[in-house]
This record gives sequence, C-alpha cells and structure tokens, in this order.
Amino acid sequence: MTDELPRAGHAVADFVQGYEEGHKLRGFRCPKCGFVSATWGMACPRCGGRNREERELGQAGRVVAFTLLTVPGDEFLNDAPYAYVVVELDGGGRITGWMPTVKSVDGLAVGDRVHFVPSYKPGVQFAKEADASP
Repeated sequence: MTDELPRAGHAVADFVQGYEEGHKLRGFRCPKCGFVSATWGMACPRCGGRNREERELGQAGRVVAFTLLTVPGDEFLNDAPYAYVVVELDGGGRITGWMPTVKSVDGLAVGDRVHFVPSYKPGVQFAKEADASP
C-alpha cells in the first residue's frame, strides 16, 4: 500500500501567522513512524511517510543548542545581541526560535528550560522558565 498524498490543510503562511499572533505552536506527527516535527513538509523527514497528522506542539521544552547573534537581520537589529535557540519541545519536535532577553553566552545553557512567549515580532520567541528553587 502506498502513502496517500497529504490532505488539504493549512499553508506554511498559516503556521507562521498562528504563532506570530500568539496562538499555539503547530506541527505534524507521522502515524507511520511516530516522528513529531515542527517543520512543515510534504513528507516525514524520518521515514518518508506522506500521511502526516497535524497536531498541537508543546509550549515548553529544553534548549539543545544555541548561539548568540550580534549582527542580526534588519528586523532584529534593535534587539541584538540575542540568543538563537534550538528547543526540544515537551511531547516531541524541535523548533528554532529566539530569546531577546539573553544578551550573553553566560545567560543561557544547553539543558535550560524555556517556554513559548507570543510576540508581535516575527518568529518563535522563547523565555527562560522561572527558577523553581527557593
């Protein structure tokens, strides 16, 4: 049996508009292999399955990689420096985003917990989770 073509759904622009307007993060799950992705695509990047299911993604996760941007594009020029992060979301999926409150490499570490923060700025914005220690 061959994979079906993807069902009609939203376009990439709908994904972007969704998180930029403060809505929930959306992604896909492959029912064939279970891979969860925050990246829109016609097929699963792991197994090639084409019948991916749209799903809501977690709003929090942990930083798996980051860099500090000191020379950003024009839209973010007044925010520099800031951290550009790769976040492994709770429940699966990785997504890239930015953290305007992180101004130095000492302000963030791999493994730090972060959460999605709706913003008027483009892209997915994250903030560090409050320290639970007393």
